[in-house]
This record gives sequence, C-alpha cells and structure tokens, in this order.
Amino acid sequence: MARNLRKILIANRGEIACRIISSCRKLAIKTVAIYSDADKTSMHVSLADESQHVGASAARDSYLSYDRIIEAAKLANADGIHPGYGFLSEDGDFARAVIEAGFVWVGPTPQTIDDMGDKDRARMLAQAAGVPVLSGSTRFMPGSLDRLAEAAAKVGYPLLIKAAAGGGGIGLRRVDQASELEKTVRTAQEFAAKSFGDPGVYLERYIEPARHIEIQLFGFGEGRSVHLFERECSIQRRFQKIVEESPAPRLEPSVRDAMAAAATALVRQERYAGVGTVEFVVDSKGSFYFIEMNTRIQVEHAATEMITGLDLVELQIRLASGDALHGLTQASIAASGHAIECRIYAEDPSRNFLPSPGRLTVFEAPNSMPGIRIDTGFREGDTITYFYDPLIAKVIAHGANREAALDSMTTGLNRFRIDGPKTNIGFLRKLLVHPEFRAGNTFTRFVDTYMSELLTS
Repeated sequence: MARNLRKILIANRGEIACRIISSCRKLAIKTVAIYSDADKTSMHVSLADESQHVGASAARDSYLSYDRIIEAAKLANADGIHPGYGFLSEDGDFARAVIEAGFVWVGPTPQTIDDMGDKDRARMLAQAAGVPVLSGSTRFMPGSLDRLAEAAAKVGYPLLIKAAAGGGGIGLRRVDQASELEKTVRTAQEFAAKSFGDPGVYLERYIEPARHIEIQLFGFGEGRSVHLFERECSIQRRFQKIVEESPAPRLEPSVRDAMAAAATALVRQERYAGVGTVEFVVDSKGSFYFIEMNTRIQVEHAATEMITGLDLVELQIRLASGDALHGLTQASIAASGHAIECRIYAEDPSRNFLPSPGRLTVFEAPNSMPGIRIDTGFREGDTITYFYDPLIAKVIAHGANREAALDSMTTGLNRFRIDGPKTNIGFLRKLLVHPEFRAGNTFTRFVDTYMSELLTS
C-alpha cells in the first residue's frame, strides 16, 4: 500500500543521521532529528528540518527509548521512522511499536528482524534456503551447561562463542582449548544479557585463515531480490571492521557468484523487504559459510554506492513508501571501478586503541577531492563524547581499479587534519601501504598478525 512520506523522523544520530537527511532532501521529504543532552548542538540536529529532544546523554535514556522516540514522532507529526544502523535498527519489538503507533517503518518486517536477529534461528533458516553453514551448537542458557563440553568437541577447536541475540563483533568470544570453554561461555552470557537482553549463546566453528565477505542485497518483500555485489570486510580489530572494499580482491568469480546466489536465495525465502546484508566467512580453499544477516543499512554501504551509483537509503525510503521499484532489476545493476572505505575513529592506537573523546579543535577533510567521499556527523568545534561510538568520519575512495582507489585513499588520508582527539589515521596510512594489503592478501587476523608493523611511527 502506497504511503506518501512527507516527513521522516530519524531514530539515530551522527554520521548515519546526516546520511539519511541527504537522501530525504533528494526525495523532498522533511526530516526530524532526535537528540540527547550531549547532542543538542550536533551536526545532524542542525541539518534536519526539525528536531526533538529525547532525553539524557546515556543512550539508554534517549536513543534506546521506544517511548521517547515514538512520542517525538507524534509531536513532530512525522509519517515514518528510519532507524539507521546500530541502536534500535535491529530491534523487532521497536519496529512493532513504530508500526502499531501508526508510522511507516523504513525497514524489513519485525518478524524478519526477529528471525535474523536470533543467530541460532538464522542459521537454521539459512540451512533451509540451501546456504552453507559452519558446524555449530544449539543455544546455551545460564544454568544449562551440562552438554557444553560434548557440543564443543563436536564443533571442534578453535571455536567462537556467539551471542544468540546478535551484536556482530562485540558479541563474539574465541576459545582455543577446552580448559577455557566454560569460563568464557559464562562471561559471554553475562555480556549478552547486559548488552542484548538475552543471555543465550551458541558455539560455532572458527575458520583460520579466513576472509570475511558480505553480499549487499535488496529485497522487494514478495520473494523477489537483487544483489549489489560483494564487499571485502576482512580488515578487522577485535572482530570490528576497519576497512572495507568492493569488489573483493583476489576472489574467484565462481565463488563470488555462488555467494551471491546463496544470499539471494535466503532473501527470497524470507520474502525480505529492503536493504540487507548476508555475511560469509570464506576459507583458504574458497569454501564459504553463512555468518549472519544484518537487517539494516550497513556502516560500509557507501562502498557499494560508489561502484553502483545507487543510493541505498533512497531505495529503502522509496520501498517503504510503496514504490514497487520495478526498474531495479539484476540486469540494471552494474559495477564500475573499485571502492575502498576507511573508518576514522577518535582512538589512540598506541594505547590499545583506547577511545579518545575530546573537542575537534581542527577538523579539515578533503571534501572537494575528486574520487573521494566523506561521510561524517561532525564539524570543527564539535565534541566527540564518551557516550557513543567514537566514529568521526568515513572516507570512501573510488578509482578505475584497486590501485587507483588505494592511491586516492592514501592521498585523502594525508590531506585530513584533525586536532583534539587522537585518531587512527596514522594507523590506516600504515595499513594501506603494507605490501601484503597492497597485494590483496587480506584475512580476518591481518591486523593482529602485522600489528607491530602497523603501529611503528
């Protein structure tokens, strides 16, 4: 059913809120920003057409409050709510509350969010769609660890303990031997309970060496779907992505095509609606296995936009408003060149990447440089606080090929000037010129393996 979206409230902050505002302007849709005490003068607030205060600085009192966000949407007479990424973007109960309050939810159905958010259930659904999965266990809850050792032996070491309710990299714990198992499981359960409201965890085989590659998808909610190629996400620290690129270097076309086919099969089976990403781990032989599906826009979506020319946020909004998007077919989607995205964080690499909050006394970005895109939620004079993720900006470089994109990215990073908080820019520069990275020899433990080289001045 078509809904005329005239005004969208953005249930988020920072870079992604600014990104959504940009797409809404293209569609002549007014925007409502929400803000906490800490974000009163933030960039996303000044860019939006309207703003609503939703609470104290702590996320639980503002950006994670169903009631305050929905009340803000009512006060602003908004038509829809876009969750961005993080915060409540993969919370099925929040999506239900939004819909029950009479707003358009810019995202997949609450049931789909629940299905894919429960990583144990998502594994079973992936298997049903014919998608390869790693050996794993069923869910373990506190007080029910009787068969844990047996399950771990069946899965094999090394293994990962994963929070069943999600969390991406922050919900993972690696175990290399049986003596570490029970203690690590209990720690993971406690973390999962506090972070996701569900202490359930499960075990999954850990592949090493491995690559982390994801397929960007768009579903139409009717069993029809398209893919927008892959992204290489192997450059990680503590299971969190740092650098992403598209297409993935040194990936056999047959493997790429098979992953895309598996991912679109899952999306069709789930009758998925909107932007989503299916993530895979790929072993040294080219065999790939399902990790999870993210039912939201990704931090790294800009790399895909740079090679396809498509605006993924615009597509999300158009689908939510009732546009069938008949012109978006697999044949209509083409990739051009190579794109690389680097995440600039307020953190101190010399102190184990400890967050480095503070005022941006100088913030100069190469905004006018050809082939470079800067996505940020900050301006000079703004403050990076300890309340939220320390992401300052994303730098996305596009070139005719990987070498050209890498050269542009290196130049772009060299032209950045940030004073105030410490940043990881120097670390990123070192990474980009590392001979193994330049050769495309990426794997998930790349940063750990070469850390000493990457931290040298």
